[in-house]
Amino acid sequence: MAPRARFFGAITQPGSKVRSILTNDNNHVINVHMKAHEFRSARLAKGWTQRQAAARLGITQAYLNYLEHGKRRLTPHLVRRAASVYGLSPTSLPVTNEFALFETSDQHLAEGLSTLDYPGFRYLRSHTPKKHPNEFLLTALGQKSLDARVAEALPWVAANSAELNSWLLENARKFNLQNRLGFVVSLARHAADRLNASSKTDELKQFEGLLDDSRLAKEDYFFRPPRTERETQWLRTNRTNDAVHWNLLSDMKPEHVPYAG
Repeated sequence: MAPRARFFGAITQPGSKVRSILTNDNNHVINVHMKAHEFRSARLAKGWTQRQAAARLGITQAYLNYLEHGKRRLTPHLVRRAASVYGLSPTSLPVTNEFALFETSDQHLAEGLSTLDYPGFRYLRSHTPKKHPNEFLLTALGQKSLDARVAEALPWVAANSAELNSWLLENARKFNLQNRLGFVVSLARHAADRLNASSKTDELKQFEGLLDDSRLAKEDYFFRPPRTERETQWLRTNRTNDAVHWNLLSDMKPEHVPYAG
């Protein structure tokens, strides 16, 4: 029986809600998930005056007043700054309609999980800017190989941090990641089901069904490629029904994702 390899890299210790569309310096369309009243509410939740908040945001009080009353558009830079200053959820961060995959390290992904407040990496000091959970999730799924601890965190991201919306669905399809994402969502659903979190289970199941509509027939793997033909055959024999359904070579099971629910 092939052992389940858990550590492959060194991780050091110590319908979408598009509300405003802007363009960044690279002519990428940016979806800003924040309205003026939400921007104002975030300041009030901190108990700050406009003068105090403006100083922390690095803008003038007059400009902040315009932003809070919808007289100026919120830019992606300001939303990112506000998310940091006000301590907002990562889902308030902007996403791009021209999202692109890129190769990154397990260390970088672990630090990204820390910024999302994932319990397993909460101890890490991150030097990684916060990203929208949807962008983080697809970036991780697009890697050729993942550290097992990072892979085991992805169902938690799907269940507790990501927005299961059209942006995530469309970009998963664009990069042929729907099978990997579908498998991760199924792991999250099983974990939520064990905790009797019915509303979360229903949401995950519905999104899983949308991904299933474009399920790929080509065999893939998660979270790393098999090293030998013997391991490939072992995975085909011992994988779960969900892994079979999503055409993945994987031995990951719901019990391997301790925080997902």
